[in-house]
Amino acid sequence: MTLRVRFDIADTSLAPEGKLRIEWADRQMPVLRQIRERFARERPIEGQRVAACLHVTTETANLMRTLKAGGAEVALCASNPLSTQDDVAASLVEDEGVPVFAICGEDRDTYYSHVHAVLDIEPTTTMDDGADLVSTVHSERTELIDGIRAGTEETTTGVIRLRSMAESGDLRYPIFAVNDAMTKHLFDNRFGTGQSTIDGIIRATNILLAGRTVVVCGFGMCGRGVAMRARGMGARVIVCEVDELRALEAAMEGYQVLPVAEAAEVGDVFITVAGNTSVIRGEHIAAMKDGAILGNSGHFDVEIDLDDLRGAAQSSRQVRPSLEEFQMKDGRRIYLLGEGRLVNLAAAEGHPASVMDMSFANQALCSEFIAGSPGNFDLAVHAVPQEIDRRVAKLKLAAMGIEIDELTEKQKQYLSSWRQGT
Repeated sequence: MTLRVRFDIADTSLAPEGKLRIEWADRQMPVLRQIRERFARERPIEGQRVAACLHVTTETANLMRTLKAGGAEVALCASNPLSTQDDVAASLVEDEGVPVFAICGEDRDTYYSHVHAVLDIEPTTTMDDGADLVSTVHSERTELIDGIRAGTEETTTGVIRLRSMAESGDLRYPIFAVNDAMTKHLFDNRFGTGQSTIDGIIRATNILLAGRTVVVCGFGMCGRGVAMRARGMGARVIVCEVDELRALEAAMEGYQVLPVAEAAEVGDVFITVAGNTSVIRGEHIAAMKDGAILGNSGHFDVEIDLDDLRGAAQSSRQVRPSLEEFQMKDGRRIYLLGEGRLVNLAAAEGHPASVMDMSFANQALCSEFIAGSPGNFDLAVHAVPQEIDRRVAKLKLAAMGIEIDELTEKQKQYLSSWRQGT
C-alpha cells in the first residue's frame, strides 16, 4: 500500500520509471545493499530524524531506503536546482514514503523553501552536499541546533564552507567530513567526477574530444579525474592551478600547466573544478576563440562568472538541451553548458552508481556512528572514523571478488618494533 506523505515534486505519475531506475542502481551498489540488509535487522538508527540535502538521483534514493531500513525518519531536498531526477523523486514519494522536496529546474526561492521544508522534521542529524542545510540552520533556523547531534558533509565545497565556520567559531554542532574519507574522495571525486563530467559534455554537445584542447581549472581529486579522462579521450589537456604543489604534480603527470589567461587563448573546452568563485572571468572570456565551450563541475554555479559572460554578449539562445550559445559583440560565439551548474548532473546522470556505493556507504555508517555515540563531539569538522573507511573498502573488495594478502605474525612484529634496522 502506498504511503502518502507531504512532498513537493514535479509529477507523481513518473514513479514507475523512477522505481525501475532505482532498482538498476541498487544492483550496482552491493556495499550499500549489505548495509541496508543489516540495518533492517538491527535498526541501529531507530528514532533518529535525518534531514538530507543531496542530489536527488537513483543512488541517493538507495541511501534514503537504507536510512529508513535502519529505523530513521528521513526527509530529502535537492542540493542543486538542476540535479533532481524527477522520476526518482516520484518513486521515493510513492513507493518508499519519503518526503521529497525537489523539482528539476526549480528557482532559488523554491530551492530554499524546500530546504526549510526538510528542516521542519526537526532533525537529529543533517546530511549535506554543499552545506546549505547547515548554513540555513545557523542563519535562519537556530532553534533547531540544540536538537542536532551532528551532521555529515558529502562534497569538497561544503567541507571548505564548514571548516571556515569552525575556524571563525560559528559552527554550533559537529560535522563529519564524508568527502574526506579515503573511500570517498579517492574514488567518487576522481573516477566519478572524471567519467560523469566527460559524459555530461558529450551528451550536451556531441563533440569529439580527440584532438581538441581541454583546459581543466583546478587539480584537486575532481580535476585529476577530469584531466585523466579527457586525456584518455585523446584531448590535449592544460591544467590551471593556484596551488604550487598541485601545479607541480600536474606538470609531473605530463600536463601543460598555464595561467587561465594564457590557456584562454588556446583552449577549446574549459572545465572548472576549483571550488572557488570567478575562476573564469570577463578578461578570460574576451581572449577565447570563436566556439569555445565553458562548463563547470564544481558544486556551485560561481566558478564561471556568468554576469561577465552575459555582459559581454549581445544575445543568447538555447541551441541544444543544456547548451546555450552567447553571441559576443565582436561576432564570436561562446557556449555554456548546463547554465554553469554541475555539468555532470545538469547534462547527464551524475556519478555511476558503483562509485557512489562507497560514498553513500560512508554516509549510512556515519549516521549509525552518530546515533550510537554519546553525542559529545567537539564543535569541529571531524574525519570519518578510520574503521568505517576500512570497513567500506573491505566490503567493496569482497563485492568485486578481489582478495588481498594478510600480514604474517613475523611481519606484524617487524612493523611494531623499532630495533630491526640496517
